Amino acid sequence: QVQLVESGGGLVQPGGSLRLSCVASGFTLDEYAIGWFRQAPGKEREGVLCISSGGSRTVYTNSVKGRFTISRDNAKNAVYLQMNSLEPEDTAVYYCAARKFLCGAVFGSWGQGTQVTVSS
Repeated sequence: QVQLVESGGGLVQPGGSLRLSCVASGFTLDEYAIGWFRQAPGKEREGVLCISSGGSRTVYTNSVKGRFTISRDNAKNAVYLQMNSLEPEDTAVYYCAARKFLCGAVFGSWGQGTQVTVSS
């Protein structure tokens, strides 16, 4: 069964950091691009960052530039989203999703999401 599982969310104060993990089961990630997306209450889902199977990064939203980074560890079948200097506007459910090879607009397999809340 193809599955993506996110973890690492939680409550953090403004300016703090979190690292989200996306671990795949049922398939190997090395041929897949993995994107991170988020959906805040009352808002549409938006792309955050993506990493291709070859390691190229794509930024989907400028608001995370310089604060968020994406990385992958194929040996662990995992992709990570390091989030620094978190702001209340980053509060959302974060999802990872997979598509073959290159980052793009349409992703096929999605995780269940992990909640990130930035609040003092």
